Amino acid sequence: MKSPLPCVFDHPNHADITTRLPSEWAPWPRDDSSVNHHVLSTSKTPSRFKKNKLRWPKRPVVFISDPHADAEAFEASLIAAGVAERKKKAALGQLTLTKKGRRTDIIVGGDCLDKGPSNLTLLRSVKQLYKLKARVTLLAGNHDLRLLMGLLALARKKDIGNQHFFVRMGKKVVPLFREVFDEYLADTKWDKKIPDEDTCRTLLFPGDDWFKEFPFHAAGFLTVEGIDREVRKMASKNHSFEKHCLAAGLSLRQVYATSLKCQQLFLHKKGEFNWFFRKMALVAKRGSFLFLHAGLDDSMAQMLLKNGTQYANKAFHRNLKRRDLFSFYYSSIANTFRTKYRDADLPLTARGVDAIHKAGIHVVVQGHINRQQGQRVAIKKGLVHVEADITLDSHSRKVEGLDSYGIGATLIDKTTGIVGLSCDYPTAKVMSANELKGIYE
Repeated sequence: MKSPLPCVFDHPNHADITTRLPSEWAPWPRDDSSVNHHVLSTSKTPSRFKKNKLRWPKRPVVFISDPHADAEAFEASLIAAGVAERKKKAALGQLTLTKKGRRTDIIVGGDCLDKGPSNLTLLRSVKQLYKLKARVTLLAGNHDLRLLMGLLALARKKDIGNQHFFVRMGKKVVPLFREVFDEYLADTKWDKKIPDEDTCRTLLFPGDDWFKEFPFHAAGFLTVEGIDREVRKMASKNHSFEKHCLAAGLSLRQVYATSLKCQQLFLHKKGEFNWFFRKMALVAKRGSFLFLHAGLDDSMAQMLLKNGTQYANKAFHRNLKRRDLFSFYYSSIANTFRTKYRDADLPLTARGVDAIHKAGIHVVVQGHINRQQGQRVAIKKGLVHVEADITLDSHSRKVEGLDSYGIGATLIDKTTGIVGLSCDYPTAKVMSANELKGIYE
């Protein structure tokens, strides 16, 4: 039954945002006609759930994932969640924290980059939260790390394990390159020390022997399905990457020059966005809730059980510094921001789920899998997942037939429970603390 929604966004300057949001809440849908028809049910709940006490985060949590370079959607979602506000006519990047925002954990679930329309503005919006001393946790997303792998691979000696990482970024990184070129290089003598087009192609693309040698190089690291998927994906991207660059008005010389500029911006100590990868975490645990971008596998489950989230985050950063990019990107650590529990991904079995429960983790909150009708709660691999990627960026929304930019956030608090707020669903979905607690008793 619908009820009035307690106002979490009471800002008169933001009628354009509030009018697009639901004004009522209803229990999280479970009927067969809803998009959540196979979600949480006691009959599906693993027995261990009922033996362990569910612990809620000490502070309220706002989880916003997959903004994909849409600063307007990201900031609107912060405002909708009640943690930020913006003075009338203020530009993007000029948010201030509300009273609620100062006492709330804001977790950005990864995939800040790619697709567009505003990669650089989105990064500056996230940085603004740090400047405001908000309680921000920035998680690693697969799109974010793909950029890092591409930039690092270009800076290192080519080998079979790393020479495909630049082109592997694919067409979705092209808007970022376009933005960087226009802002930093267009009015400079960018081409002064840049080699010719053919040399740039050789520097950026994998060699002719890659497709023959990679399956042997990856044997033992990836599943058979994973190797086949990687080779097929690269065949497509190798064929189309240059075409996508040219369609955006970028020659390979310009792409190469832009990549060097991105190395300076993201990797050098004085680079404007040096903070981005440095502040990034792999996982965050609040009470019995684990926040990450994608999912888990058995090895990561064991790591979290034996060593905890702090160790996992340190391992993530130490592995990023290794020279062998291949062993990092196809490891259990990287699987955490890439998996969709496909045959090609590292497996999560009953053994891993048991370890996760023993580690005191009962709910995984993730991005990565975009939903068109708001958040979804589901049992996957015997583990409760809150799928919180609600298609925020205007690029994806246009492709999927959705209007404008997206607005929404997942709110987690022991007083109200789990709230799924989205402009694409008629009510706010609420799973009360008592309702979720009842599963464990």
